[in-house]
Amino acid sequence: MANVTFYEKPGCKNNTKQKNLLMAAGHNLEAKSLLTEPWTAETLRPFFGELPVSLWFNKSAPRIKSGEVIPDNLTEEKALELMIADPLLIRRPLIQVEGVYRVGFDPEKIEAWIGLNPENPVTEDLETCPRSHQEKPCTTV
Repeated sequence: MANVTFYEKPGCKNNTKQKNLLMAAGHNLEAKSLLTEPWTAETLRPFFGELPVSLWFNKSAPRIKSGEVIPDNLTEEKALELMIADPLLIRRPLIQVEGVYRVGFDPEKIEAWIGLNPENPVTEDLETCPRSHQEKPCTTV
């Protein structure tokens, strides 16, 4: 059992499913809003580790889908600047367990890191937003 700090977009269906999986595996969760956390480059950067900048971003974010923000064209510094100004750009969830920081919810990686429930493997995509957002965008608070 791990003590997990879980940064989410409140109300996100996938984040709710992810939290439920972690709790079902016996982990203690402290959920925080990714949108209201007072991020700085120093507090946000550790979550991304050695991942390329393009994998730091939420591919479902409106500014990415519209082409306004193109993650492949950004430096680390510019990426962090944009994400701090607009947290919807940050790939979710951000997870911290003790001194280890991760971004995204890959069930196999979570299982290997802190454990999930191996009897009930996750078969659905829990990162890509299932909503189109064209008719009614998700709330941001």
